[in-house]
Amino acid sequence: MTTSASEASSDSEPVDLSATPQSLARAVLARRREYVRPRKLRVKIGTWNVAACPGTDKDLASWFVEGRDIDKSLAALHRNSNTAVEHTKSGTVDGDSDSVGGDDVGLYVLGLQEVVDLNGTREYMNRAVYTDNGPMLKWQAAVEAVMPSGYELVVAEQMTGILLLIYASPQVAPTVSNVSTKQVGTGLLGYFGNKGAVTTRLVLGETTRMVFVNCHLASGASSNYLDRRCWDVSQILSKTQFDPVVHAGVAEDEGDEIGDEDFAFWFGDLNFRLEGLPGDDIRRLLTLHTRGEYDVNSHRSPAPLDGHGFIIMKSCESDDDTSTTTSLHSRDQSFDSKSSLPDPDDFPEDPSQDPTSLQSTLDSLLPHDQLRRLMARRKLFHDGWREGPITFLPSYKYDVGTIGLFDSSEKQRAPSWCDRILYRTRKDKRGYDQQIEDEKVAKQKDDEMKSRGLEEDDDVLFSYDPDTDSEQQPKGSPGIDYDEYDETMEDREPDEMVTKDGSVDHIHQDIYTSHQRITSSDHKPIISVFTLEYDAVVPELKAQVHAEVARELDRAENEGRPGITIVVEGGKGHLEGAIDFGDIGFLETVSAVVTIANTSGVPASFAFVEKPTTDEGEPATASWLTTSFIQADEDATDNLGKTVTLEPGETVLAHIEAQVSAIFQLRALNDGHVKLEDILVLRVEDGRDHFIPVRGAWLPTCFGRSMDELIRVPDGGIRKFARDRGLKGAIPYDLDVHCSAPKELFKLTEVVQTLAERCVADEAMLEDMELPRDPGWPLDASTWVPGLVEQNSVKAAIVAALDTDTPIVEALPVELSSAHRLELVSSALLLFLASLTDGLVPPHLWAKLWASLPSLTALPYTAWPGVRSQVLDILATAPNHNIAFVFLTATVSRVSAELSPGTPEGSGLSGLSRRLSFRRGDEDGSKKRRTRERRYAEILGPLAFRANDKDKALKDKERIVIEMFLSREAIG
Repeated sequence: MTTSASEASSDSEPVDLSATPQSLARAVLARRREYVRPRKLRVKIGTWNVAACPGTDKDLASWFVEGRDIDKSLAALHRNSNTAVEHTKSGTVDGDSDSVGGDDVGLYVLGLQEVVDLNGTREYMNRAVYTDNGPMLKWQAAVEAVMPSGYELVVAEQMTGILLLIYASPQVAPTVSNVSTKQVGTGLLGYFGNKGAVTTRLVLGETTRMVFVNCHLASGASSNYLDRRCWDVSQILSKTQFDPVVHAGVAEDEGDEIGDEDFAFWFGDLNFRLEGLPGDDIRRLLTLHTRGEYDVNSHRSPAPLDGHGFIIMKSCESDDDTSTTTSLHSRDQSFDSKSSLPDPDDFPEDPSQDPTSLQSTLDSLLPHDQLRRLMARRKLFHDGWREGPITFLPSYKYDVGTIGLFDSSEKQRAPSWCDRILYRTRKDKRGYDQQIEDEKVAKQKDDEMKSRGLEEDDDVLFSYDPDTDSEQQPKGSPGIDYDEYDETMEDREPDEMVTKDGSVDHIHQDIYTSHQRITSSDHKPIISVFTLEYDAVVPELKAQVHAEVARELDRAENEGRPGITIVVEGGKGHLEGAIDFGDIGFLETVSAVVTIANTSGVPASFAFVEKPTTDEGEPATASWLTTSFIQADEDATDNLGKTVTLEPGETVLAHIEAQVSAIFQLRALNDGHVKLEDILVLRVEDGRDHFIPVRGAWLPTCFGRSMDELIRVPDGGIRKFARDRGLKGAIPYDLDVHCSAPKELFKLTEVVQTLAERCVADEAMLEDMELPRDPGWPLDASTWVPGLVEQNSVKAAIVAALDTDTPIVEALPVELSSAHRLELVSSALLLFLASLTDGLVPPHLWAKLWASLPSLTALPYTAWPGVRSQVLDILATAPNHNIAFVFLTATVSRVSAELSPGTPEGSGLSGLSRRLSFRRGDEDGSKKRRTRERRYAEILGPLAFRANDKDKALKDKERIVIEMFLSREAIG
């Protein structure tokens, strides 16, 4: 146990203290022995198929947490010499009670099966499709009601009827990390969760990886069901993929699978049966030992042995069974003449040698166990999995409410050890892998000898064929060995193994037994207690070593290596060396300056590390930070490029700008899923990296939200609303509705229309002003004046005006022309529409429109008024979206008519606008207006509808729907 990680990993590479940046982690790892200390942990695992029976949760305390009532007449367990068993006086039949549990257990792991009733077809489908956390909460409450004080819940995961709960003691809980839980369903249709497994991986003390698999395999006694159980296991193994383990904030490249851990525990209702023996013979043989303790809930005296006793059954069966409410059982059929069994504590030294002992009976049955046979034939669980000696009666199937009374229903199922607890260490897995490799090499050698005509070596006394001799496992090999009874597990030497992270751990199975006195299910609970000795990281010692190594590396780097000093300026925070931009709104640009000086004696070249990019060269994540270098002179503004070289004593300025402009990042910030936090890495060539923390406070915005959120924002704007309400993320849908459609949409469209009229008037009155003639203006970005896209400061002011409920016009610079203003507000309108999470027409409404208008592209103009009515009828099912859609299209229609030359009389425009709209040389006004309406519809279609924009047919329908609402002729 005192072997250090560095000694255990003798093949590791030498640590180069002069290398950066990886040297720090490697140097800390090299001194692992200084911050790793031995720890001991007891893990108690319990598994129980509760068969959806009422009252099973009330029995939980007695067997799982307190561990009482291990029946010494029904288990050949030497409890007096087992340190895992506490002996206390009680009022039981035998005068004493034994407990396995308490607050000395570090991890309680509970695996339950059939926590919900799936007998009814409708109930089965509902449970399979819809998640019901009620059973999980019920069992959590039952466990926590009896759990020792201070224990913390580590895992609570339910998949239909399979439930996994893990609790850690107050001392162990802080050392548990990297918890990853996965579900694999193998039931109905091969993936429903009525069968399958819930599996958890956790890391203990930063060194030891543990996996717990709670499974429920296919039921049934025939060979077809046996094959299905094997298939279930293969699916669980192949589909379980854990999240990558994270060390010191750095994730591993790939996630673990079952087999990559240091210790694994596989438990649950595996449903393997005894085969090759008549069920009546098994039942009769075991009944000689149980002596028929019936109906423990009854206060009546037991009937004479030669009489006929009735057993009242609870209406509860597992998924293997048909419903049985009452059964008749004659004691003559199950029990011989009255006799007394010897006290288990008086068994001979080796109970398996006593033909009348319970263990001898169990040993005679275990060779017929399907699981043991499969392991011996290398069909299943043969790759290092082990199981402690079975010294207890089969766990299935009993009459509910009885002790020792096996299935007396019509089916009279043969007793079997369906419920099991297996375990495996990394050493076991590697030992099996090495054995397979050795056999492969030996087979290649044999094949080579045969090819040379040397089929047999005369000097070899015998040969081993793994295909024919695999059932004769060598003694001590991984797997189950029932042939020799191990009277006390604690006499075994603990298994030593080296973990994935280089620590030396030990494991010892203290106890493996059942609780026969639990009668509320037709299965008996199975428990096992393990003692784990492992090396755990002591965080305080590791931090001390980390600081010492960092100082050593600094000294090594500063001697003859480039070095720089960084001074942060312009930040609003108080953390030294960090940049705090303060409040940041959407599209707003905030900047800070960092001074960088070469304080070493050699030239220093450095650059900011760029974010990862995709295959197309785009950033993998939206970056809200941009960096550039400029001269330290006050008048210097030239960008010096991405990499700068400074001579000793020279300085340069790094200009850091923050701006959020990507829509998907905007939505994540609004929902509160991410924060404006990042770390800039300044990499010095042949020197060490410098890290500059950057942060900002996100200001809530109306952009990037759903319409259902925006209609709940009252007067005063979303910033005031969020501040008053204390909202940090999305706006709850249960708040009061304050408007029929987003006010921000009304304000934007109103300003667009007003500015369009102003542009027409200015063109008529100003000689040097001429509006763009492109039909897409001002909605088409390609028609805007050069540089408008980059004018985010004005657009940020428009966003701020909407978020604070102030007039948009006041945010527009007075020196801009009316056309320039119209372009800026139009770009803000388009961005607002694009950022709506649900769109003006959400996907479910667009699906209805698509189905109702299959031949829309073939309709003539004359049919559009009727189609408009159909569209409005469908949109009316979502009034808020309907109002916003109609208002937008009506306003854009008026803008189109205003900007189109030759607007006919009766268009509804003002007299001044009509007179100014008849420009000289524009004779075919109606045709040009339709062209503009079509172009506007092409632009607005993808923004208004949430559909697949790559589908040309969909895009055409989007355009036509918008165009028929813009068309003056269709409107009539």
